Amino acid sequence: MPEATPGDSAAAAPAAGSRGEAGTVPGSEELAEIGLRFEVGGEIATITMDRPEKRNAQTFATWSALARIGRNLPGHVRVVVIRGEGPSFSAGIDLRMFTTAPGQGSFASVAALDTDALLERVTEAQQGFLWLRRPDIVSIAVVQGHAIGAGFQLALSCDLRILADDAKFCMKEPALGLVPDLTGTKPLVELVGVAKAVEICLTARTVEAEEALRLGLAERVVPRERLDEAVGELAAALLTTDRDAAAATKRLLLGAAARTLEEQSAAERAEQAVRLRTLFGGERAARGDGSAES
Repeated sequence: MPEATPGDSAAAAPAAGSRGEAGTVPGSEELAEIGLRFEVGGEIATITMDRPEKRNAQTFATWSALARIGRNLPGHVRVVVIRGEGPSFSAGIDLRMFTTAPGQGSFASVAALDTDALLERVTEAQQGFLWLRRPDIVSIAVVQGHAIGAGFQLALSCDLRILADDAKFCMKEPALGLVPDLTGTKPLVELVGVAKAVEICLTARTVEAEEALRLGLAERVVPRERLDEAVGELAAALLTTDRDAAAATKRLLLGAAARTLEEQSAAERAEQAVRLRTLFGGERAARGDGSAES
């Protein structure tokens, strides 16, 4: 639920499945004030939450900046790594947002809005998380220490999660009188099932690294000192796959749960037709006529 900033209207933003063609990623000085770093090396972009003294607690400004990064991600980036500086990935919502005094960045100021404006504010916040699921990128959460509430949801927004052996997930919002509204409930249910998701959320208990691995909340758990190595290996492996084939495959996988087998089969045929024509169609692919060789 971030405060509105120029150019950050959710209504004006591209869909979560596309990259923006205008605007710029926030500059390093602006990001530093918010508590973020953004770096691009080759086809890998790294977003680092950089408020270690606050255990990388998130604010309205955090979510707005994440959304702007997503809308203006450089076109050559294929892998996005999300990580946290210091002992924790992210301790969740900055507790200053719970102040009872209405003002910049408080829940009280958001609660004072009319319903349409309040819902728009939530929509704006969610844009900072939704873009991480786009088919044209693979996102990786690198989690050490605590990933609480918004931190847990940020990890859930990524396609893949690599955990240090000291990682701890917790969905704290219900215990605070809130609901998880940063797009984390759907992936949580998809990964662990409804019953386990209910238990995790409504007890607000801690899920430690080894349990997270058993439940499917993590792809890999490694010793803290090997976290960078593990992420580097995964990113390098992802980049060996043909870019367009990877995006097409991710589209198929993202849509599979909502389709019948027949619908999924049709989607596979359509994606494969594009790949075959691209790889082997020559001039026919450019014309799109589908004619056979004699």
